[in-house]
Amino acid sequence: MALLWSLAVVILVAARWIDPPTTAVHIERRLQAWIHRAPYHDRYEFVPLSQISRDLQPAVIAAEDARFYQHHGFDWHAMQIAAEGDMEGGRIRGGSTLTQQLVKNLFFGTDRSILRKGAEFTLVPVAELALGKQRILELYLNVVEWGPGVYGAESACTYYYRASARTIDRQQAAQLAAVLPLPLKRRPDHMNHYSGLILERMRQMGW
Repeated sequence: MALLWSLAVVILVAARWIDPPTTAVHIERRLQAWIHRAPYHDRYEFVPLSQISRDLQPAVIAAEDARFYQHHGFDWHAMQIAAEGDMEGGRIRGGSTLTQQLVKNLFFGTDRSILRKGAEFTLVPVAELALGKQRILELYLNVVEWGPGVYGAESACTYYYRASARTIDRQQAAQLAAVLPLPLKRRPDHMNHYSGLILERMRQMGW
């Protein structure tokens, strides 16, 4: 276990400069498709943060981790709200930060076990220290699952809008951000209500 943790730390440090070729979620989805003998096409293209819409970046932060630039990996306030079952936009918001979600995506897939949460808890501070906020955001936006076999902002924008991640507008950015909690069940063009809430939250946050 200690060896695996050490390896994860090395990977996180290296990720400051090296773009990950795959993640645990990518591997998990391929394996599920193989087990069920289902067709599977992996869309994954890593692009620099500078090539991702200035609207999409804050839309994702507003939707998934409003205190991203204030916390150090864990948002205890958001966790408390989630524990109390606070409802927002028709769903219970989770307390996971972008850093936590990135660590989960890279190393643990969609597993929800207590053991995974414990390992994640020890790796999140490492990610914050080794990567910094902008690299965490860049990695997250590039590896997160945005649909069946669709990973990262560039692939999502191409798949849903036939556009590059650099060129999508504010409304499209909010629709994409609205997909993230349930990427295998939601589509951007069906998310007008929740995307409207995200747009309002962006305005309140000064974006």
